[in-house]
Amino acid sequence: MGAVDVVEEIVKGVMSSDPVHGYPHVKRVRHLALKIASNYPEADKEVIELSALLHDIARNGRGNNAREGFDHALASARVAEVILKALGLPKEKVKAVIHAIEAHSFSVGREPKSLEAKILSDADKLDALGAIGVVRVFMYSATIGRGIKDSIAHFESKILKLPSLMWTPEGKEEARRRVKFVVEFLRELKAELST
Repeated sequence: MGAVDVVEEIVKGVMSSDPVHGYPHVKRVRHLALKIASNYPEADKEVIELSALLHDIARNGRGNNAREGFDHALASARVAEVILKALGLPKEKVKAVIHAIEAHSFSVGREPKSLEAKILSDADKLDALGAIGVVRVFMYSATIGRGIKDSIAHFESKILKLPSLMWTPEGKEEARRRVKFVVEFLRELKAELST
């Protein structure tokens, strides 16, 4: 069994089934990252898969991501480092995965420097857009007691900005496609709320 398979089993066992930040989200991000990476033969697919699988491991989908000041990207990178070193991965590969995880989050403002980190960052943002993104926002809102008005504000202050923060041409194109759905959804939601 290769490192990716072992890590996948660990992540499946540790993370919850929460579709917002649990294993279902991780699976979607991995799929999106590999889809983007298919355009880049020079990209290290193992780094991409490992970083996608481990990018939210410290969240666990158990609510700790809502804690004030909790930097899930740094925390996840530390957990990833322990796992990957235990698996005996080369130091440079571990370093590449850690960088991708540390830099993937929109909220913390760290710039991804490597191609693999940019791909992970784009894939993670794409999962916050489109129909899945709308569902995720409202599921998360329900868990933290955020109402419709504040959820709309979250869309406007964060989600609608994501297309401008993409790194790859493929990420930008897919983000533009997905954000159209979000814009249309918000238009309809606001219209219904005003009647």
